[in-house]
Amino acid sequence: MNGNITSIGKYLPEKVIKNNVFENYLDTTDEWIISRTGIKERRQLDQQKGASFMAIKAIENLFDKTKITSDQIDAIIVATITPDMVFPSTACLIQDYFKIDNCWGYDLSAACSGFLFGLETADALIKSKKYKKVIVVGVDKMSSILDYNDRNTCVLFGDGAGAVLLEPSASHGILDCKLGVNGSGAKYLNMPAGGSLHPASPETVEKKMHYVKQNGAAVFKSAVKGMFDITNTIMKNNNISSKDLKLFIAHQANKRIIDATAKKMNLNPNQIMVNIDKYANTTAASIPLALCDAYEQNKLDIDDNIILTSFGAGFTWGSCLIKWGI
Repeated sequence: MNGNITSIGKYLPEKVIKNNVFENYLDTTDEWIISRTGIKERRQLDQQKGASFMAIKAIENLFDKTKITSDQIDAIIVATITPDMVFPSTACLIQDYFKIDNCWGYDLSAACSGFLFGLETADALIKSKKYKKVIVVGVDKMSSILDYNDRNTCVLFGDGAGAVLLEPSASHGILDCKLGVNGSGAKYLNMPAGGSLHPASPETVEKKMHYVKQNGAAVFKSAVKGMFDITNTIMKNNNISSKDLKLFIAHQANKRIIDATAKKMNLNPNQIMVNIDKYANTTAASIPLALCDAYEQNKLDIDDNIILTSFGAGFTWGSCLIKWGI
């Protein structure tokens, strides 16, 4: 049996931040941001709300599209790097909100690849036959860890959440998934403080160590190669050619990365899902948001072959081949 996506939901904050906002105080322009990233706007959550708020909203949207109710859920996996707090987990806060009695769950930290790591884990739970209904959420409030005076990072990210429900299927669902990590990339993309190595202190706050730090050139180069290599491996292992693929949904970090990867894969524009222009990089929420948009825009039919591919801090990466089943 495969873990099959049977329902999907999303949540985006109402507040929209357009590129021209940054023109007012940073050395950048709307044209430069669009040409370098493909981003036109992003969403921003209220400061008083946390990642769990968005995750709950996405799950509620998921439940609106299925007859399954919250009390039937066996497990909740939350992919995030911006939990409400270090502990307890966001999954616990979600369980408490929905009052699910016979459920367990946890948070998973793999940055932009987090949702795929969660998807692979949920699929394994389904395959174990111990669990029949598992929710995977990708959620991040990136606005909470951005230095809005750093033009190299603050224009790139947005807030949002996406969620899927997995159930057993003999004919549809996750056919294959391949994941990887390489910690030598940690120095290129990280948040230095807030952990046990550099706990919060007046010094770490003064040095702005609680914000995202990125070497954009190094990440860009590694992401193009990493996403193509892992996707190519998945396709070869399953005898899938470009023409057999209905849709390629890559992590929405940079349109140039997506385009470069798709070009190496010999895909045409109709096979590529892009929504980075509307949401920017939402980290763990990126892929489920793109998947949900594709579904809502009727770009997916039953039996379609789709590939989800990501690359993120760590470095982490992954690719999943799915036979669409709803």
